[in-house]
Amino acid sequence: MRNSRLVLGLALLNAFLVLVLLAERTPLLSAAQTSPPVLRGQGLEIVDEHGVVRASIKVHGPETVNDRQYGGAVVLVMGGSDPRGAPGVKLVASDSGAGLGLSNGHRLPDGRSAGIQLHADGARVILIDDRGREQTVRP
Repeated sequence: MRNSRLVLGLALLNAFLVLVLLAERTPLLSAAQTSPPVLRGQGLEIVDEHGVVRASIKVHGPETVNDRQYGGAVVLVMGGSDPRGAPGVKLVASDSGAGLGLSNGHRLPDGRSAGIQLHADGARVILIDDRGREQTVRP
């Protein structure tokens, strides 16, 4: 009779200790599942179910594009359904100003995209039709 009480007492003590250990670990597990307050990096890509990049935010360093020097910028690009096509929306912010491009998602033979470009530097709007004809509007 005495042995059975001892075995029962040890079993209850073990069960209690296991519950205490699990209770101590539970806050750590839930804390690990919360999202961090800040996401840091030099770029972010959002892909569809096939792995095609549909949107991206990237930080670009100084570079030269079409013989024009740029000091660096943050660029948000959202594309259309054709991964080889032009971006549907492109938003750029840099030291020299900001720009917004809206296109139909297809590149013209000369590499440009039909659509609307808004440029804060120089305050201008550039309109490009499907045939590549361009018109610049200034205030």
